Amino acid sequence: MPHETTTKLIKQLLEESPKRNFPESVDLAINLKNLDMKLPKNRVDLEIVLPKGFGKDIKIGVFAKGEVALQAKDAGAAYVFDEGGIQSLIDDSSYAKTVADECAFFIAETQFMQQIGKSLGTVFGPRGKMPVPLLPGRTVGDMIDSKRNAVRVRSKDNLTFHVSVGQRDMNPSDLAENVDTVISSITHVLAKGKHNIKSVYVTTTMGTSKRVI
Repeated sequence: MPHETTTKLIKQLLEESPKRNFPESVDLAINLKNLDMKLPKNRVDLEIVLPKGFGKDIKIGVFAKGEVALQAKDAGAAYVFDEGGIQSLIDDSSYAKTVADECAFFIAETQFMQQIGKSLGTVFGPRGKMPVPLLPGRTVGDMIDSKRNAVRVRSKDNLTFHVSVGQRDMNPSDLAENVDTVISSITHVLAKGKHNIKSVYVTTTMGTSKRVI
């Protein structure tokens, strides 16, 4: 869909959806077709960078120690866990679940990946929040910056799933660019591309919806 058409739809959506007394997100409801979602190869599991960002701060957790931990704090990580911090998550599953739900992404020094997978995999795995390893050649600050504008899209075994593309108070043209980017990225990984998309709707948290596809 041309960018101008998407922008027009979003303008109509915002005009027709009464403003609420709390920050509202703008989300896509994506409906697929002609796919057997029991087969892992047909499931959508993507990390997509939104070109215009989320329009709000995204919490990112980091598993690191020493200089890397200090760099993570300086870069604005919401949580930084060293060995002792990781153990506190292992010892308190309720706290671990709270942290996993609060953060959109996690980054970990490679030395901690095995321990996290073994002891916290049951918490982070089902949420799609397993940490991304901090590989040689990249700084934790650069990775945090890249994750701030990224969204994780996971269909699991469902033909219908949702993804946030920004906040209501963002510019409609910026929201449209995020919408087009997400749809294009998802279409690219589907077996038959656009022919596997039944429909896509854009909506605000408590507002109406508009059909994009």
